[in-house]
Amino acid sequence: MTDTLVVDRPRLTPPDHADNPHHATRWLILGVIALAQLMVVLDATIVNIALPTAQESLGFSNDNRQWIVTGYALAFGSLLLLGGRLSDLIGRKPMFIVGLVGFAAASAIGGAAQNFEMLVAARVAQGIFGALLAPAALSLLTVTFTDAAERAKAFAIFGAISGGGGAIGLMLGGALTEYLSWRWCLYVNVPIAVIAVIGGMVLLKKQARVENPPQLDIPGTVVVVAGLVSFVYGLANAESDGWSSAITLVCIGVGLALLAAFAVIENRVHNPLLPLHIIWDRTRGGSFLTVAIIGLGLFAVFLFLTYYVSLTLGYSPLKTGFAFIPMILGIIATATGSAGLVARIGPKLPVFAGMMLAAAGLVLFAQLGLDSTYAANILPGLVITGLGVGLAMAPAFSAATSGVDSEHAGVASAAVNTFQQIGGSIGTAVLSAFAATAATNFLDGRTPTPQNQALAAMESYTTVFWWGAGIFAVGAVICGLLLRPGPIAVDPDAAPVLAH
Repeated sequence: MTDTLVVDRPRLTPPDHADNPHHATRWLILGVIALAQLMVVLDATIVNIALPTAQESLGFSNDNRQWIVTGYALAFGSLLLLGGRLSDLIGRKPMFIVGLVGFAAASAIGGAAQNFEMLVAARVAQGIFGALLAPAALSLLTVTFTDAAERAKAFAIFGAISGGGGAIGLMLGGALTEYLSWRWCLYVNVPIAVIAVIGGMVLLKKQARVENPPQLDIPGTVVVVAGLVSFVYGLANAESDGWSSAITLVCIGVGLALLAAFAVIENRVHNPLLPLHIIWDRTRGGSFLTVAIIGLGLFAVFLFLTYYVSLTLGYSPLKTGFAFIPMILGIIATATGSAGLVARIGPKLPVFAGMMLAAAGLVLFAQLGLDSTYAANILPGLVITGLGVGLAMAPAFSAATSGVDSEHAGVASAAVNTFQQIGGSIGTAVLSAFAATAATNFLDGRTPTPQNQALAAMESYTTVFWWGAGIFAVGAVICGLLLRPGPIAVDPDAAPVLAH
């Protein structure tokens, strides 16, 4: 069987589901997978709003504060490919369950943290178990839905959660922080995980282990983990020490060199951690890039719009979180509503149109000022950005794993999450640096009065929104050129591989 994407052809007879014992419970399984994905995605932002309160409670410095977020990103982003490969070698069901249980335990420890070190350690543990959970969840979705139309709907729902989870995290984090405690931003994962574990144990079927399974690619694993850790650490360090810092430059350089070495290793080993044909395919490569760009651009919305409404407009944590509801609704509307269209015409046009819509939304945010209002100036941008992200995200997730043989479904799923995470990490570093530079340049030669400082902050926000708009617009053109026209079919000769 080849590993290329093929144009969909109408079925003359209904698909045969005899080889897929998940078929009867596939929509319930989707619900379980959606819960797991929501938990992983919202944890990337739910802690953001709680950070000031947690800092006051535990007494750590502003310099240390960033590591509550970066610790999670470092562990999660660097171990995703390993998690995906383990999902293929050991089995999707056990990795799914282990990931859920470990994530819940780490969340409970973080919620009970008595000092900074304990909280950071818990966040790192969340990232480790999230790296096991996320690829297993996406690959389970890939092998559970084998009908093209149903697959498009399933990935539309999954894409809506992936795109809107960050906004949900801000909303939920605001509510929990204001009415309960910052600790509940971590404790909330425990009941979600319990429900998902019960559902996974009941609904996911077992499969006999494969005899003589391929060995894990140890050299590739060590090199790619070291490369991603070094690269992400360098980007995170740029926030505090600047782009000219020796640590920043060395870590980024070493990280890129190790990632280049990883590509060479994967071309030579017998059982590569990431078979390169998975990403060299035009449509899959375009989909991976789409997911990375969306992760990068969304950072501009989530973080800097949060700064704007909370610091400039004076919104409370709860009001700040709920301000993003229109964006969530926009993502859900287009991600789920366009499923039938994507199944008929493929991802190319929806991805292009979606990213251009997102660019237009950020252009509207770039017009904000000190006297802007939510209804007139923020709401239109939220709706347009949400509609665009939903339209682009769902088909990108689906196309990124289509046409991959079941043996590599886990690592292909991990690659999707890796690109999304690395995109967000790059956005964090690059756009924060642009914002700091814009604020410094504005104050240069001006008296640092409260009014000028407020205007400097406003200049930093609008600068980031303009850059975000440009990123989405350029991404729309590049991804639109890479993606093949026409629908994508699930290979009818590829029997689904079930969770072990």
